[in-house]
Formats: sequence, structure tokens, C-alpha cells
Amino acid sequence: MKDKIMGFKCGIVGLPNVGKSTLFNALTQTANAQAANYPFCTIEPNVGEVAVPEARLFELARLSGSKEIIPAKMNFVDIAGLVEGASKGEGLGNQFLATIREVDAIVYVLRCFKDDDITHVTGKIDPLADLAVVETELMLADMASLEKRRAAHEKKARSGDKEAKAAIVLIDLALEQLNNGKPARYADVPDDDQRPWKALQLLTSKPVLYVCNVDEESAATGNEFSKAVIAHAAKEDAQTVVISAQIEAELALLEAEERDEYLVDIGLEEPGLNRLINAGYDLLDLQTYFTTGPKETRAWTIRKGDTAPKAAGVIHGDFERGFIRAETIAYDDFVECGGDTKARDAGKMRSEGKEYIVKDGDVMLFRFNV
Repeated sequence: MKDKIMGFKCGIVGLPNVGKSTLFNALTQTANAQAANYPFCTIEPNVGEVAVPEARLFELARLSGSKEIIPAKMNFVDIAGLVEGASKGEGLGNQFLATIREVDAIVYVLRCFKDDDITHVTGKIDPLADLAVVETELMLADMASLEKRRAAHEKKARSGDKEAKAAIVLIDLALEQLNNGKPARYADVPDDDQRPWKALQLLTSKPVLYVCNVDEESAATGNEFSKAVIAHAAKEDAQTVVISAQIEAELALLEAEERDEYLVDIGLEEPGLNRLINAGYDLLDLQTYFTTGPKETRAWTIRKGDTAPKAAGVIHGDFERGFIRAETIAYDDFVECGGDTKARDAGKMRSEGKEYIVKDGDVMLFRFNV
């Protein structure tokens, strides 16, 4: 992932005809991805940028009298359906595997619905079997990549190259996992080696999120298929989101009031997009801080644990380089006091320095000098 985050990029993967493109279209409210009942209808990866739902933005904007509201953004990449043999180039596999390397996290869309009108490439509905096919192809692709790189590093290592020797240790660590049938993300990597480990760009080292695409009747409660996925994910300490892509597609076409009524009717508290993004934020240890004023109220995405200068750098590099201090008000204090002026008068505004760890919901004004 890049150092400065304006959101993050999730790759949507799965077998053909599991509902990836339908979900993508619903999430991005576009029709760029052709949802059709045959494999490889998505020939080029589709990228959609969506706003991160954030109710706190509107309250801050109201109190600040902001003319504009700018939410944080998140990118989804709709990647064509993988099939068995993708690691060897089957079904345009090489092209799609290369695209997966560029994303920050992988969203596995698993078919958890029956529909005689939508064929399944294997002829049966078994989301865990589907998951095994896709993940096996990613593992095989990682193994092939690592074995090639290991051979190249061995030559350098024999001549005393320390970096090559260190790289071989990490490559062997990954290969040990993969040869045992486990994704590379389960490897126990020392903290000091996290940067070179990420540099390996392994497909199976990326964090994953399972999306169970269920029928409309199961959107609120799930079904036998989604329960099997949830049980599997629990063993991996992974997150699962149950979504009906068909319902999300219908919600995308409705006005806000109609959408709220529809959600109530089907027993859902919020759209699947909200749950998917919240799960994604947790997955990548992301959080939100705000800037607000008469001109605009804006949400910014940073990592949990980021310092105030790093948070400032998301806005502009000069803010980080010339950072002096961050005038900070907790969101709850900002709202309770009725804005920044009253919050300052009440002693709720803090002057934070370079070591301050930004908290979710902080309302910040950066002072800098370049």
C-alpha cells in the first residue's frame, strides 16, 4: 500500500458467474462492468471509486456552515473470473493475476445462492470449493514467481550479497507455507522484515475479506452456504460480509428515502456497501479524521497508529515536511460544544505535536511552515 492513503484499493475476485460484476456495478453505481451469464464478460479490469459512507461529515458540515462536503474515497477493482489453471494462463489468467498484485486487499466473492438461470462453471453450488479453486491458483502463481526469484537471488548470494541472502530467507519462509497448502499471509514474519516481505508482492500475502453473495430472501439472515463460509472464515480469524448483490443493484437505483424504506422492508439496517467498507477499514487498520470550515468539510483516511505529521501529509507533502502542530478537537467534543470556537473556549481544543497518535474522528487544523 502506498504511504499516503486517499482510500484503498480492493480487488474483487472469484469464479465466473458468482456476482462480482453485479456487486461492482451496485457499489460504484455504474454500468461499466458488463454483468452477463457467461465467463470472462469482464475482459479489462474495471476500477470504480466510491465514497465512504460517513454520517459524521454531515454534522460537522452543519456546525461549520460548510459549502461543500467531501467524503473519503475507496477503490474497487472488478477482476474477471478466475478458473482452474489461471496460474498457467488459462482463461486469460496471467493478465488478471497481474492486476491482483496491484491491489491492497482481496475481496473473495463467493456464490451462496441457487439460480437455475445462472450457470455455475462447476455445475454445483459450493462456495468453499469455489474459494479453494481461486486461492489454489493464487498460491500456484506465487510459488512459480518465488521459485524464479530464488534462483536469481542464489547467484547474488553466492557472491556475498547480504540483501540477496536476506531475500532468500523470506522467499523460503513463503515457499514453506505454500508447499504446505497454506497462503503466504499465515507466515510468521518478524516485524523488522515486514517491508521486504511486502516488497515480494505475493498474491496470497494480501489481507482477504469474504463476501457471501446470497439470494434476496437470505440478505438479512444468511443461508446454509453463507454459514459454511462464516465458519471457515472464523478458523482463519477472517471477516465475512453477507450481501445480496441483486439487492445492492436495486438499492443503487433508488432515491435516499425509497432506499431507507426498502431496507426496513427487507430487515436490513444499512446497505451492504456500508458493511463492506467498514469491514475493509478494519481489515487494513484504517481510520478517519476530519478537516472542517466554511469552505468544506472533508474526511481523510489514514492508518491506525499514524502520527499527526503523517496525517497532515495525506493532505499535502508540505504539511508533513513543515509540520509545527495540530490543533485537535475530538469529534464528540466538537459536536457537544457546537463547533470549533465554542470547543476552544471550553478548553476542548488541544495543541498536539509530532508524536501525537491521531485518533479516529479527530477534527484537525494543521499549522506548518515550509
